[in-house]
Amino acid sequence: MSIAPSQHWLRDLLRRPFAAVGGGILLFSVLLALVAPILPLDDPAATDLAGRLQSPGSPGHWLGTDLLGRDILSRLIWGTRLSLAVAAAATAIAAVCGSLIGLVAGYFGGKIDAFFMRSIDLLMALPYLLLALAIVATLGPGLLNALIAIAIVNIPFFARAVRGSTVLLRSRQFVDASRVCGRPEVGILFRQVLPNVLPVIIITVATTLGWMILETAGLSFLGLGAQPPKADLGSMLGEGRKLMLIAPHLALLPGVVVFVLVMGLNLFADGLRDVLDPRMSNK
Repeated sequence: MSIAPSQHWLRDLLRRPFAAVGGGILLFSVLLALVAPILPLDDPAATDLAGRLQSPGSPGHWLGTDLLGRDILSRLIWGTRLSLAVAAAATAIAAVCGSLIGLVAGYFGGKIDAFFMRSIDLLMALPYLLLALAIVATLGPGLLNALIAIAIVNIPFFARAVRGSTVLLRSRQFVDASRVCGRPEVGILFRQVLPNVLPVIIITVATTLGWMILETAGLSFLGLGAQPPKADLGSMLGEGRKLMLIAPHLALLPGVVVFVLVMGLNLFADGLRDVLDPRMSNK
């Protein structure tokens, strides 16, 4: 059975209160990240040792300042922008590579399917966070290397999801009809099969993006992601952890942002899955 979204999927999605709340959180976060350069914010890297460790509500610093006197509000907005950008880029890479593997393996089957799936099984046999740590340790600390590591460890999720749907589609009548008409296999794969597995890919993207943000934050928290003077939510959380006793807001604020952002993504992804997958929406 292929996944066929309703013609009114957006209306159905907005009717689900939790999905609507999640979508609102996601939309607000994305818009805030996009307009960050034009907002009247302090330079997130500008230091002011005379005004360090100010508490939230201080004049000129609504959310206070950190150990170096940098404005927390500005760093949170720019950190969210960076975290979203890295998570989105890693998700895009994983989606393209994993979906291509799943399409080819599921459609052609045989030895090609066995080779790709055994390779995917090998990746999935390793704890994905440990694998990401090993990749970053090999490539070296840095946001780009963290992005590559996160993308690699998430490729199997896309490959397996797309492969399963492709296996069901390759024997459908419209695919057989295309073969009878003499269309090339590659053309059938991308013009007939791919459009029918797009909902699967969209659902997997939505459900994976939240994990990507957590994984990015985790690597940065350990000092393997964003490097000074750049900061994302994870690195801010790591810096604030050292000052929990004297300035708990330094860790609490980025932690709350990560929690709200990931919860919003998960709520939106759950609603999107229910709407795009009729097997879920009929339950």
